[in-house]
Amino acid sequence: MKNLPIEIWGVPFDFCGRIYGSRLGPGALQLKQIRKTLVDLGYEVKAMGDVVVLDFELPESYEAKMAAALDCYMKLASATEESVRRGAVPVVLGGDHSLSFGSVSGALRAAGRDDVAVLWIDAHMDLNTPGTSGSGNFHGMPVAGLLRLPCGSPVRDLGAAGVWDRILAEVVPAEGLRSDRIGWLGLRDVDAGEIQHYDQLGLETAWTMQEVDHLGIPAVLKEIDDWLRRTGAKKLWLSFDVDSLDPVLAPGTGTAVRGGLTYREGHLLAEMLYQLVTRTDSDYQLLGVDLVEVNPMEDIGSNTAIAAVEWIASLFGKRTMGVRGR
Repeated sequence: MKNLPIEIWGVPFDFCGRIYGSRLGPGALQLKQIRKTLVDLGYEVKAMGDVVVLDFELPESYEAKMAAALDCYMKLASATEESVRRGAVPVVLGGDHSLSFGSVSGALRAAGRDDVAVLWIDAHMDLNTPGTSGSGNFHGMPVAGLLRLPCGSPVRDLGAAGVWDRILAEVVPAEGLRSDRIGWLGLRDVDAGEIQHYDQLGLETAWTMQEVDHLGIPAVLKEIDDWLRRTGAKKLWLSFDVDSLDPVLAPGTGTAVRGGLTYREGHLLAEMLYQLVTRTDSDYQLLGVDLVEVNPMEDIGSNTAIAAVEWIASLFGKRTMGVRGR
């Protein structure tokens, strides 16, 4: 994996989350030396800048907010598509998790839906649509959009159905993400509508914190590896929400939920994922990474940004005894 350059993209956008502030996440991660951390591990790392301008003004209307969201998703989709086509590994810094409408869509365009699987590491499933979401916040909907689920009804916000239609028409590829190619890890706060969608799709690829507690990280990763091999996926996109970590470690996020991954569980997970994508007999490689929902406004002493950078370091090969693997 060391022969693949990394391209870091900032997405200072948070209009679709519950609490504003994660637009400052990319800056916090960069101030905590995410690029230098990866360079020190032996990677060629390019800082590509921000895909949208950091805006400190709040949108004056729902229409303005969603127009900015669509612009962000389309620009990010183009950025990640170009990165993948260049042979780079995009690392996307958020920002709220709705940005994955764009990042994963771009990866799907470049790599092809039949080769791509996504592992969603998150306390939440993000499988709502405007018709099932109680909050109406689009950061809880990107997986549903990538799977091209219908909007449903009733919608909480007037205009949400039209925005959903535009996301499916202008951002997500025509065929979307294959439903057998999405898995979740770390779930502990799932809505009824999301469970309904999950069951309707006939999926069995959700590893909640109960599975982590009962089986342990190594056994869960073995099941995830078995699932990925069965699908025949060649490329793995990791979408990491810092709220997958326990809020004792990562308080600076918009939708913290108690009972998340411990520091040791999180790093063992990252280390084992690195081993899976770099072993000589691996069926799949790392395609790209989302690192989202770091909110410095809610943080304590930059703990969340620090934890996120340390997690990325483990994902890209850092070990106690130095860098290991390829």
